[in-house]
Amino acid sequence: MVSPNEKLPTIEDIKYARKILSGKINITHLEHSTTFSRRFDADIWFKPENFQKTGSFKIRGAIVKLSTLSDRELSNGVITVSAGNHAQGVALASKIMGTNAKIVMPVNTTPAKIEAVENYGASIVLAGEDYHEARSVALKLSENEGRTFIEGFDDRWIIAGQGTIGLEILDELPSVEQVIVPVGGGGLISGIAIGIKSLKKDVSVIGVQSATYDSFKRSLETGRMRTHVVGHTIADGIAIREPGKLNIKVAKRYVDRVITVDDESIATAVFNLLERNKMVVEPAGAAGFAAIISGRINVSGRKVAVVLSGGNINPLLLSKIIYKSMGKEDRLVRFVFNIPDRPGVLYRISKMIWEHGGSIYHSEVDNLKGDTPTGYQNVSFTVSVRNRAHRTEMENAIRDAGWDFTVESDS
Repeated sequence: MVSPNEKLPTIEDIKYARKILSGKINITHLEHSTTFSRRFDADIWFKPENFQKTGSFKIRGAIVKLSTLSDRELSNGVITVSAGNHAQGVALASKIMGTNAKIVMPVNTTPAKIEAVENYGASIVLAGEDYHEARSVALKLSENEGRTFIEGFDDRWIIAGQGTIGLEILDELPSVEQVIVPVGGGGLISGIAIGIKSLKKDVSVIGVQSATYDSFKRSLETGRMRTHVVGHTIADGIAIREPGKLNIKVAKRYVDRVITVDDESIATAVFNLLERNKMVVEPAGAAGFAAIISGRINVSGRKVAVVLSGGNINPLLLSKIIYKSMGKEDRLVRFVFNIPDRPGVLYRISKMIWEHGGSIYHSEVDNLKGDTPTGYQNVSFTVSVRNRAHRTEMENAIRDAGWDFTVESDS
């Protein structure tokens, strides 16, 4: 017998979820991008769930799920497993619903994420090396303590809550032709696809996964549950080893296709969204836009809604993405010199960089480098330049002044 939570969600479930969420979450209004619409010859709109409470769409499903629990279940408390957005969603939803939450997180979870969950009032248990080991601990604690386990994506009411995003997209952009959604376990795209397709069948719903964690895509294509992981990804929010069974059933009916993107495309998408649209988006949240940036989805001539599913990015990772992206665009370049070890040389070189419009972002002296001749210093300057032409102009000026150097960049 199928339990109520294992039934396929319906459009009526999503409409019911919307009533539950009224006044409890942010309505993340669509943001039009003139810049990217011009670049890709399309009409591109972003659904910014990075502006949602907890910085992610996960709060939607969590509130709806907890709203279906009985008074006894709420009094006994809830438990879940997550290293990120779902943890924060359940923690805040529990606070809103007046129940006690316990979150099991892998032992290697970053301190910032642990602190974020604790700030919402949940208690933390650190256990297991990864999600699956932590999940086993959470399920055991659920049984021992009588807490209700809250699934991250494979649940009727979780899916219904996420599906409210689809209704909001149609409210603001009824003529939308493509909806592009990041995919991990499948809860988000399942809900959105039901919401969209139930009301407007001709809209194309496309999922985007990390190329190294593409179990959902393979399960959908082969017709059986697949686990396929071939490496690491910076998009930890969609790094799910196994898709939800319920989500795959929904996707077979409502999702047009699922594609994959690599980490370099995701990083480029994060950087572009930050620089051009002033949006901080985590790698998982930027996967849909990465598919456009990399040419994996053709949006030319179409009206497109791209779901940005979250904005909880590690600041150190963001800084690395910015640094590498600027290098690839020839806006950061590293000049490496072997210069005579005598007073004034560093000053003259740095002054020349300044005189030609460069800004020194970082400098380093490394006298332990093996190929540095005796009596010389190995010095590098990381310099911000406008573009490739400006970089070439600066290189020529430094060489004309008699200084020999090598160039290191990500171009």
